Amino acid sequence: MRVHYLLFGLLALFLMPVPGDGGIVNSLHRFYCRLRRGRCAVLSCLPREEQIGRCSTGGRKCCRRKK
Repeated sequence: MRVHYLLFGLLALFLMPVPGDGGIVNSLHRFYCRLRRGRCAVLSCLPREEQIGRCSTGGRKCCRRKK
């Protein structure tokens, strides 16, 4: 039974984000952007695109074509 506690501790340690890096959170933002048929732009969206969200906590924007 104590092996379960050890495995749970290791799992929690590996899922914990590193300070300054949103690891899992940023991955979820990018995945959600792709689901909404968007793309992640580093600086800003192109002129024919609109911002529909964010791809990361660092400021990347989720953009898609205007309808």
